[in-house]
Amino acid sequence: MKKGLLTFLVTILSLSTFSQTYIEGKVTTNSNENLEGASVYLNNTTIGTTTNNKGEFRLKVSKGNYDLVVSFIGYSTSRLKINTNFKIGFLRLKLAPDLHILSEVVLKKTNYNADWKYNLSRFKSLFLGRSKLAKECIILNPKTLHFEYNSKTGELIAEAKEPLKIKHKDLGYLITYDLIKFSIKNQRLFFSGYARYRNLKERVKKKWKRNRLEAYNGSQVHFLKSLLKKNLTQDGFVINQFKRVRNPERPTDEEIKKARELIYLYRETINISRNITNPLTPLDSALVIAGKSSKPKYKDFLYKRNVPYNEMTSFSKGTPHLNFKNHLSIIYKNEKEEDNYLKGMFGKMKQATGVQSSNITLTKGKSIIDLTGVLVDPDALFVEGYWAFESFANMLPLNYQPTKE
Repeated sequence: MKKGLLTFLVTILSLSTFSQTYIEGKVTTNSNENLEGASVYLNNTTIGTTTNNKGEFRLKVSKGNYDLVVSFIGYSTSRLKINTNFKIGFLRLKLAPDLHILSEVVLKKTNYNADWKYNLSRFKSLFLGRSKLAKECIILNPKTLHFEYNSKTGELIAEAKEPLKIKHKDLGYLITYDLIKFSIKNQRLFFSGYARYRNLKERVKKKWKRNRLEAYNGSQVHFLKSLLKKNLTQDGFVINQFKRVRNPERPTDEEIKKARELIYLYRETINISRNITNPLTPLDSALVIAGKSSKPKYKDFLYKRNVPYNEMTSFSKGTPHLNFKNHLSIIYKNEKEEDNYLKGMFGKMKQATGVQSSNITLTKGKSIIDLTGVLVDPDALFVEGYWAFESFANMLPLNYQPTKE
């Protein structure tokens, strides 16, 4: 579904000194008809409501930056960035009819065949993750998903004809997820969307409290909040810095490509079992190059341990930014790796270290850190290692407070 622009009137009055405030407003059509029952919520939180018969709503919120999402059947889902560090005036929000209700994704015919089932399995593994919490994270309406696979590029794209309904039994949430984009290419995963969390009504709150705390500990949100509070060491984090350079022992991608093309031409006559120590022919050289293609493309060189706070952050007009050079290794000492992480995606065992390690890289330079423990621009950070393994099933609402659960 294409996301429309949100027409709004916002009056910012003054800087608020209160820890909590209210977001109030009214949702109408372009022709000023009240929209009763419109869904209004803060993205990735449990904070949400529906409009009354006058199209009005009221949300109690804490300080921070949020995406206010407004949706109604037959109208374009829209969002508005809200900074509750400032007092917000009464919002007058207008939704436009969804002119793309018969959009390309809706019109595409989905065949629920073996290929679809295979792609659904890949989607679940990548989107929900492979952690133990992912086992009890269930997509209730999987047939809304449509998949496109490009055999030339190896890219898998997923689209949804309606928001995903996800029941998370181990964390105690029913999640509505409006999938905007999902793609996996060259082992790089990207997905984005709008999520509304609701607490399940079953009475297993002790298990949920334990699992939520376990999901929070060592997470990216935990790291950023600890960084802002300068509590990294106390909270169990060790931060190291490293450089990544091309591995000189591995041939270039172009050399590997040419070698494989030559090997393919002689594939019926090649003896691949022989050991080539001194290549005498172009084919010998191609076989040597192909043998080295499995070596890692890059090598990492650690050059600083226990990176100081001021070398990871900077401030602009009082606003904190995540700001560092090269790459950071984030080690969380208080929990060990799960078995599924050690097995890897394809069953190749990693060596256990007894800690959870993630690597992060800034893709767009310094990035603003919000008080809720997220980056204002989540695309500004590329993540590897344990954080990439945990994925959606280990994510919590932004308003989750571990000390108050």
